[in-house]
Amino acid sequence: MNNVVTELRGVLLHSDLADMPDRPEGLEWDAALSMTLGKQGYRPPWPREPGEAAAWQIRQIGKLLRQAEALVISPAAHAAVMAAAATLEPADVSTLDRDRNILMATGLLVLPEPLVVVNRTGSLSDTKAFGWQFITQHQILPTAQYPGVRVATFMDRDGPVQPPGWREAVSQARASGSPLPPLMPDGMYGMRGDACLAEESSEMLADLSERHRQLQKALTQASRWRFEPVAEIGEWDGGRVEDPYDDFAGRYMFAFWRLIAQGVTAVSPPQPASGVRTAVNGGDGSVPPRPDVRVIRLAAPSARPSDGAEEAKRVYHHRWPVRMHKVRQWYPSLQEHGVIWRGPYIKGPADAPLMRREKAYLVGS
Repeated sequence: MNNVVTELRGVLLHSDLADMPDRPEGLEWDAALSMTLGKQGYRPPWPREPGEAAAWQIRQIGKLLRQAEALVISPAAHAAVMAAAATLEPADVSTLDRDRNILMATGLLVLPEPLVVVNRTGSLSDTKAFGWQFITQHQILPTAQYPGVRVATFMDRDGPVQPPGWREAVSQARASGSPLPPLMPDGMYGMRGDACLAEESSEMLADLSERHRQLQKALTQASRWRFEPVAEIGEWDGGRVEDPYDDFAGRYMFAFWRLIAQGVTAVSPPQPASGVRTAVNGGDGSVPPRPDVRVIRLAAPSARPSDGAEEAKRVYHHRWPVRMHKVRQWYPSLQEHGVIWRGPYIKGPADAPLMRREKAYLVGS
């Protein structure tokens, strides 16, 4: 926490904030805290010691694990989310309308296998689960409050990334009688949830995405002093997710929520939670199993308006993700058009293989 806030403050000292007339004392430090803890739902005044922030984050994660509905995503649905997330630009996630796009206020999504993520500093994380909670974001001004979502990532204690220091920590914890749980907190992010960019033009979204990338490049330069060579992880064929702009978690969750809300995935009825207690609590039996575990599967694609005879001639042999795009939606009650966002969604036959790029092949029937 201290590294992240200090590096962000250093970047802000060389930004437009430094040129503001009558700049308040310590503005860059407060701005750095607002862009980290404030976005995560920490109400000002923000702590001045990293230990206070870490203790607060631990409390939020405990609250998440106590209240979240547990979800397990199938391999096919996970592949669809990964494909859709790859089509998103940084600014797209700020079109999120949490009240319309997220079906539950608190959840824990467990992946079918760990995702090996290459972080900004070159270190590796094996992400096994994502958790989320509805929050109120707090920025510098007392009135700057926004509906938001806090996303927490969890790494796999026994996953493919096992550096020597980590193995030693796991062994010491087990020897002390307090073994680490299989899901370990790894990161925390804040996302706007009020669709603040939903009405912006495509050009504005592209400009904001580029500004985001420039900021992240500056932060990468500021953190070069703690850069780590990308380690070998032994037997692992699941691939790696490059995350140089520190936005993969937001893109994955945004794609997941949108696919759920649009019916691209199907949610099973609650299942017995005998296995999930072990995943969350380390199997110590301190929390009784709860029958609210749901399985997320890829659903058959919903019917979309046909293009007539031309559409009937098309035979698709793959499924593919469609990017987010704007359309003019007719509202009969208002007798006018309104601009809305559609996607990302998966198009193509339900039994066809999924392609992870925006290209599909068709042949005439």
